[in-house]
Amino acid sequence: MEKLLYKPNTGKYNFLMAYPAVEEFALASLGYLWLFKTADTLEGINAARISVDNMSATPENIDTIAFSMSFDFDFLGVFKILEKLKIPFLKAERDETSPLIFAGGPAITTNPAPYEAFFDFMIIGDGEESFTQVLEILRDNDRNKALELLNNIDSVYLPGKKVKKAASALNNVIHTPILSDKSYFKNTFVIEIARGCMNRCAFCTASYTNLPFRYYEYEKIKNTIDFGLENTDKIALLGAQISAHPDFNKIMQYIRTKIESGQHIELGISSLRTDSVTPEMVQTLVLGGQKHSTIAIEAASERLRKFINKNLKEEQILNAVKIARENGLKGLKIYSMIGIPHETKEDIDEFLRLGKILKSENKGFNLEFSFSSFVPKPQTPFQWSEREDTKSLEKKQKYLEKEFAKLGLSAKFSSIKWDYWQSVISRADKTFAPFLIEAYKKGGKTGAFKSALKSTGVTIKNSYNREEDLPWDMIECNLQLLKNEYKRLCKFL
Repeated sequence: MEKLLYKPNTGKYNFLMAYPAVEEFALASLGYLWLFKTADTLEGINAARISVDNMSATPENIDTIAFSMSFDFDFLGVFKILEKLKIPFLKAERDETSPLIFAGGPAITTNPAPYEAFFDFMIIGDGEESFTQVLEILRDNDRNKALELLNNIDSVYLPGKKVKKAASALNNVIHTPILSDKSYFKNTFVIEIARGCMNRCAFCTASYTNLPFRYYEYEKIKNTIDFGLENTDKIALLGAQISAHPDFNKIMQYIRTKIESGQHIELGISSLRTDSVTPEMVQTLVLGGQKHSTIAIEAASERLRKFINKNLKEEQILNAVKIARENGLKGLKIYSMIGIPHETKEDIDEFLRLGKILKSENKGFNLEFSFSSFVPKPQTPFQWSEREDTKSLEKKQKYLEKEFAKLGLSAKFSSIKWDYWQSVISRADKTFAPFLIEAYKKGGKTGAFKSALKSTGVTIKNSYNREEDLPWDMIECNLQLLKNEYKRLCKFL
């Protein structure tokens, strides 16, 4: 069952909003759903949603298709949908009768270069205002005139132009517009309360591509909570650094008061900021039915944490876990990384020392370390950095798995091979189009990527010189800021 929390419009212009993964994830993607709502409420637009596993809503004649790409491997889902629609992957192989096809989202905003060959244009940055502009131009003009007008929008990228990343002022609170029991977060009303992150961890695109840190007014958030609770008893607060909202404690207290007055509310927060965990925050989450949460420490040694600008002291980590345990949570997942530049064996061993302390101080509390391997990302101070060799990373992983098992602690790891290909794609240039197509045609598994590399012969760059041109230089950004920040952080090594 689906419940629309808005009144849809209709029209003759057939617009298809495509999500390059399964429907349950599409229905849990706040950005995707909000932009679909934007299209679905715009006069003259007949909007429909599709995903890789549900294309039943596809109209007979499609004028435009928009893809929301959050992750580097989403191109596989894009190709799957285009293949089902019998549309050529390459825009050069499509003609005037083909739909215009464009994309936006975090993967596009970070680096549009490898996708130039597939999309007629791309939206860079926040989509609230530019998406509406784009739809109105598409609706009101023929194909060629539309592309001409779109080229004049600062945040719309067409090959050959410089593009400015859109950063919307947060006015109307973004929230779930469609409730569904098919969603990964079943019938959950998600509310964005802040965007960006003031911490600016040096590896993090969410920090740097969403500058500056912004937040919604408390009264608007409160009204949005009330609206959500009129339609469901499940709400979740979203943001990369939600506890940095100046009224975060008031927001939590507002929800807590409702629960304590007898209203049934299931409250979700994806992660807790380690240095700002309070008893009141945890108690509110527990009252809202949450049993487990996550914190991110990224590195166990203070030396590396300073280098990546994760300014956490060990006592803050220990205190966060203690507060979580003493105030009713059953367990915590601790996000960490291996393969950070300049990492040593001593840095790796710090995980074991920290794990041993945490276990001894929190008996009966469920602790799980969750590791990914470092992926250098565009538009961050680490965008030039080298990624560690896969065999070396796998050796570190096996060592940690063995030693954590000895401690009786759970440790899970992302796939190092997949992380490697993620690093390749995230910093790829426009010559990678044939490689992406070949990887898809060969099945989209890690072996397919290796085979596609051999057959297409593209050149992989594992690092960049700080003075050379970068594939994503078409996006205007403060390059000197990134260079200066890296130089500053190196002083902690």
